[in-house]
Amino acid sequence: MDLIRRKQRHGPRAVAAGFVAFAAIWLSGCSGEYPQSTLDPASGFSADLADLYGTIFWWAVFVFVVVEALLIYAVIKYRARPGQEGMPKQVHGHTALEIAWTLAPVVILIFIAVPTIQTIFKVDGTPEAGALEIEVIGHQWWWEFRYPEYGIITANELHLPVGRPVAFTMTSADVIHSFWLPRLGGKRDVIQGRTSRLALTPDSVGMFMGQCAEYCGSSHANMRTIAFVDTQEDFDAWVALQQTTPPPVAELEGLVRRGAEVFSGIREPANHSCLVCHRVEGITYGAIGPNLTHLASRTTIAGGILPNTADGLRRWLRDPPGEKPGEMVGRSMPDIDLTEEEIEALVAYLQSLR
Repeated sequence: MDLIRRKQRHGPRAVAAGFVAFAAIWLSGCSGEYPQSTLDPASGFSADLADLYGTIFWWAVFVFVVVEALLIYAVIKYRARPGQEGMPKQVHGHTALEIAWTLAPVVILIFIAVPTIQTIFKVDGTPEAGALEIEVIGHQWWWEFRYPEYGIITANELHLPVGRPVAFTMTSADVIHSFWLPRLGGKRDVIQGRTSRLALTPDSVGMFMGQCAEYCGSSHANMRTIAFVDTQEDFDAWVALQQTTPPPVAELEGLVRRGAEVFSGIREPANHSCLVCHRVEGITYGAIGPNLTHLASRTTIAGGILPNTADGLRRWLRDPPGEKPGEMVGRSMPDIDLTEEEIEALVAYLQSLR
């Protein structure tokens, strides 16, 4: 009996302690920096989605509070009491109440459906006049970006001017992917043989992380992207840089020239040539892998998994499948058994491609 009394006495304290612990864990999810949070919009598109989410969330809170309050009221009011005999009084039918709990959900659904439908039409992918057109092509496992207006082709990282509408047209070179920049725009499936569209206007300068959001193979998690939203001046400078052509091999010197020769396969051993897959304007013509014309202007390599530094390049060139598990022969970079001398030369050359 003493044990039972102690349990009864400490029961409420245990419940309270458990509630506090749960609340602490739950609230910890609201702290910290989350670079891919959809709740921190940086474009009109993502702001519309966040507003819609907020509307639905508060209606859900209202329904939860009302239902739980009625449930608690019913549990307390109609609970069994000591000395109670027989069944409680039964109530059969209450027309006004039945009409109310039928109409109330209908009204709530209308208040949710109207802004939802409005938002769907608002973000349907129709671009505004004067939008910057960008073609997006999903590959296993990297993103290709083309700017027809400027004749630019790049990979994994894209630049956008702040305040200017952007129109993405997207397709896939192989399997289904999903293009997603959480703070800039919603997910769009990218399917071979079809064109998906996404239109948005970035309103904040900064770096915005993104990734493929549709499972597309063993390295799906390593298919990342970064969008840089620049001032118009910085964007124009980036465009001007991307439109330049690297100097020909004959004009290069030292280790950089040796790397260009290894890259293009014009010096023994030629079996390590990178031109089969990659393209550098004026030197090589490959189209299977990412365009490397201005590789050194990017912050990452290998689909966003490694920093674009000398050490990152060395790691990637020594063992691509080891750095990016699940690479597929014929669709991604194989291990071509480079020597350390060739790796150092290639690193010097690749870092010169600005």
